[in-house]
Amino acid sequence: MTTVLPNSEFTQLASEQQIENTAQALQAHGIQVVVFDTGEEASKYVLDSISDGSRVYNSPSSTADGIGLTEQIAHTNRFQPVRSQVAALDHVTQRNEIRQLVAAPDVLVGSVQAITEQGELLIASASGSQLSAAVFGASKAIWVVSTQKLVHTLEDGFRRIREYSLPLESERAKQVYGQGSAINKLLIINAEHEPGRITIVLVKQQLGF
Repeated sequence: MTTVLPNSEFTQLASEQQIENTAQALQAHGIQVVVFDTGEEASKYVLDSISDGSRVYNSPSSTADGIGLTEQIAHTNRFQPVRSQVAALDHVTQRNEIRQLVAAPDVLVGSVQAITEQGELLIASASGSQLSAAVFGASKAIWVVSTQKLVHTLEDGFRRIREYSLPLESERAKQVYGQGSAINKLLIINAEHEPGRITIVLVKQQLGF
């Protein structure tokens, strides 16, 4: 079997000018932006931004895993981790209950695969489990995004997903689930109707894919 290698073109951290251009475009589209130098700072910001008692769904994210955010959400006493609630349910007989839990949490935490300089967010998924919450269901969505995920155009974003994110995610999926991944569902967010509902936490480190 041929192994598809990820395109290293998409590992380059964005310049300060590109970060500024992208942040301005996002803010013009109703999306809040904060920028940090390190994942540790970003993780603290995310945790501090979530109200006590919130139902938090942290969608699968190598970025969140890498900065310890997934672990902290799972083991904090401050929040109600949706993933823990889902793990306690039968994935065959209680499928609808699982859908309802992940579709409308108080807070969605995760990442995206690409952000364009025009302020467009791209999220690719094999199952689509996180997309309902991303589009509307979550009261608040917070995405931690390495500046290596900033691209110039929408087509560059599609290329990044196909040529970089997918090979790495597919390899991860094989290790976890025994099979590769696929771009079955692709979400593009051009703007947020409810200003401030979405926060992008940009990090000037190579994190995730």
